[in-house]
Amino acid sequence: MDNITLIATARFGLELLVKQELLALGYADLQVGNGRVQFPATLADIPLANLWLRTADRVLLKMAEFPTTTFDDLFEQSKALPWEEWITQDGKFTVKATAVKSQLQSERTCQAIVKKAVVERLKTHYHTDWFAETGPEFTIQLSLHHDVALLTLDTSGVGLHKRGYRAEAGEAPLKETLAAALVMLSFWNKERLLLDPLCGSGTILIEAALIGRNMAPGLHRSFAAEQWPVMPTEVWQEARVEAGTAVDHTTPLQLLGYDSDPTSITIAQQNAAKAGVGQDIQFRQKDVRDLWIDQQYGILISNPPYGVRLADYQAMNQIYIALNKIFRKKTGWSVYILTADPQFPHYFKRAQPDRVRKLYNGNIQVNYYQYHGEKPPAL
Repeated sequence: MDNITLIATARFGLELLVKQELLALGYADLQVGNGRVQFPATLADIPLANLWLRTADRVLLKMAEFPTTTFDDLFEQSKALPWEEWITQDGKFTVKATAVKSQLQSERTCQAIVKKAVVERLKTHYHTDWFAETGPEFTIQLSLHHDVALLTLDTSGVGLHKRGYRAEAGEAPLKETLAAALVMLSFWNKERLLLDPLCGSGTILIEAALIGRNMAPGLHRSFAAEQWPVMPTEVWQEARVEAGTAVDHTTPLQLLGYDSDPTSITIAQQNAAKAGVGQDIQFRQKDVRDLWIDQQYGILISNPPYGVRLADYQAMNQIYIALNKIFRKKTGWSVYILTADPQFPHYFKRAQPDRVRKLYNGNIQVNYYQYHGEKPPAL
């Protein structure tokens, strides 16, 4: 059990960012696939990966991967796995299944078969026909893709985008993992000014502050594997202590957030304080149409609101016109806009985007328009 395989899952378009994060954490032999990055690990890497990965969705423990085209075969191969090494006699476990382009298409049937296989395996090992399921929780995930089954245990529990600092947001909020990705895909670093003129609940700026402070995004939340008896308590304690001592408390950050809605500003301030970066971000109530920027160099990252009603489009157009007016001549600013509206480049006329990335915020396809500004003069 000392040598295990972990899989960091990610939304479409973010796999290479997750790979870069894992490389920076010291991992090697990485295998990148659609929506996942696989890597060899030890038990101690479960807390490390969960605490530090900013753009991954979950950290899964790989149990097995095998071709299968019949329910009988799925049952036998699932039953052959050493589930007792992880799931306790009183463990409460559920099975989730997805099936894509496979002969076994009924996800509900696949879930039931894997559940039965695991129960039969545990019956034999624990010499019992009944399980109380009052202990630690375990989530088994079955992914069937092109007739290949991947069985994993979810070590994260609640998705990694749930950092623990954000109040409930409105419709289609920007996920924390995607917000972190937007910052990491930009030219921003902790020495530079970062502005979000449509900051909403402040997620982009808070994620930037966590990066600037070298603060582990999972430092203030818990994970499913913390309750697993196979995981020594000291492994989690040591990982948290190391993450706490790694925080940079000295470098001053230049992070500015504006929004026309006073309630959003209040929520953003509360979120930042809960994340431990309340003193690092200046939030102010101001409409983007009233904004004036006198700095010649900086980074703008924003996720303007987008909707489907005519009134929404009219408001969006006004926002786009305001951004163009402010930054069309400020060539020292790099501008990064995430939106589902393909019309944005028609309004922002400083230049054609240097790059457009297709990403997903939840199930909504969005484009990340990147306009590279001039580099500031060396100090």
